Formats: sequence, structure tokens, C-alpha cells
Amino acid sequence: MAVYTEVSYDEAASLVARLGLGTLNALTGIRSGIENTNYFADTSRGSFVLTVFERLTFEELPFYLELMRHLARCRIPVPGPKADASGAILHTLQGKPAAVVDRLRGSHRLAPEATHCASLGAMLARMHAAGAEFALHQSNLRGLPWWTATVPVVLPFLTDTQRTLIETELAFQQQLAASPAHAALPRGAIHADLFRDNAMFAAAPSGDQLTGLFDFYFAGIDALLFDIAVCLNDWCIDLESGRLDETRATALVAAYSTVRPLTPNERRLLPALMRGAALRFWLSRLWDLYLPRDASLLTAHDPTHFERVLRERVAAPWHP
Repeated sequence: MAVYTEVSYDEAASLVARLGLGTLNALTGIRSGIENTNYFADTSRGSFVLTVFERLTFEELPFYLELMRHLARCRIPVPGPKADASGAILHTLQGKPAAVVDRLRGSHRLAPEATHCASLGAMLARMHAAGAEFALHQSNLRGLPWWTATVPVVLPFLTDTQRTLIETELAFQQQLAASPAHAALPRGAIHADLFRDNAMFAAAPSGDQLTGLFDFYFAGIDALLFDIAVCLNDWCIDLESGRLDETRATALVAAYSTVRPLTPNERRLLPALMRGAALRFWLSRLWDLYLPRDASLLTAHDPTHFERVLRERVAAPWHP
């Protein structure tokens, strides 16, 4: 977790009251995530998450918050942003943009099985279908233009072998993005960061039930297939080696396809987008490690994890 902005109890209590969420009973910094300042806010009317945005601007944030509100209205289990009396869902704390959203029930499944991956795949497809009706547009801010700009910044921190890998992969992804096949991929609103710690499950007599998806603050308009690639690279791998677990991967893609069947072009390009997804998170972790911001609870993720994942995706491409 990164607490970049210390929010006082009184500040949080004032915002909670203004949103009609009752009296604040407890405010606790959240020790997961790395981009924003997050607190659990427990009130007399329920449990919520208060976020202060450290990189996203007042101009960028309406896309994310309105997407969450749209998906919630479409009955996709996402945290609904809380509005004030005027209907505004983007607020201000200490001069920075802020939001308060519902806290989802349940807990993470950090060692997911095929059944969890299948639930995730089906819900991801439902989310993509609901997002097709979303009117706002904002590009994936951590997409190819960001990769192209950021690779030169992290190169001085890498070994010769790492530099070769990252530059070669960037060139491959640039060539792919310029191809007619990539241009033909179905596009829409994607989560773009749907790791296993951004979903919640609750135990039920019939097995674990997916109760919600959250942390939409990397969302954007991009190829829907990129969302699938991100999920496969996290939910369906051996964490130590980065190797793909084909049982889990097959379950995720099969369940997704029951809701939105993949096109032949998507099936053909999935291995390439899995490489791109690995590059994206290797690059962002390098950025966070070598160019960190000050934060009271910041712990940067290990970038070598996604270096291993990228090497595995290059060495052993997987087609569903």
C-alpha cells in the first residue's frame, strides 16, 4: 500500500457526512495497491473505500468513476461511487481528487483454482458486454504510447540481457499494433489491471462465488483481448516460474467464450497480447522500483516476476 496523502479522521468524517453515509467510526490505511492513497472507512451506514488519486487528474477521473457507475447499473458487481447531494461522484481532499465507493464483501483467492478462473472469465465477458454501451472514451493510459515513452527511462537500470529483451519486445509490440489484424480486434472499455487481488469471492454451499471486481483506475478503451491476456498472465500461472497453467487458462477462456465467443483473429493474436501484457507490467514495476514516489507505506512489487512471465510467453506461446 502507498499512503501518499495523509487524510485526517476529521477530513474523512466530513466527506462521509456530506455524502450521506452516516457517522465515521473507523479509518484505516489499506496496505495493498501502489498508485493511490486508499482507506477503509467504516461508518454507521456501512463499509466504504476512500481513495485519494495521486496521478490521475480531475479531467481524467470522470471516465473511471462513470464507468464504475455504469457497470453497477448494469448489475456487474463493482464498487458503486457515492454521490453528494448534487449528484457529483468526484470529490476533493487536500486539493486532490477523491472518491468514496462501496466496499465489496468477501476476500481474495490468491491461489485460484480452475473454478475461480472460470467465474472470472464469465464475469469479464459480462463486463465487456456491458461496457459496449458506455458512452465515454479514454484511451488505455498505460498502453503502447506509455510503453514507448517509458522504456528509454528505465533502460539505464537494466542489464544488457534485460535491455535486449525489453527493446526487442517493444519493437514487436509496435509492429503488431500497426498491423491490420490488430486494428480489427474488438475494442471497448477494459479493466486492464484485473489481477487476482482485484476480485473478491465469498464461500457458498455450491462453492466460492465471485462477489465483485474493483480497482478500475487503469481502465480504458482498448482491445478486449488485452483484458483476457492480463488475466491469463496472473490468474493462470505458476507464480514462481511464470509458466502458464493450461487447466486454469482453458477454464478462463472457455467460460469467457460462453458469454462472448472469441473471433478467430482474437484466438490467433492472444499469444502476442499475452506478451504485451507481460511487458506492460514488467515496465510499470521497473518504473515504480527505480523511480518511486515518497509514500509512508510504499512497497514496490518485484519487477523480475513479469520479466520471467514475458520470457515464458515468448518461449511458449499458448493458443486456446
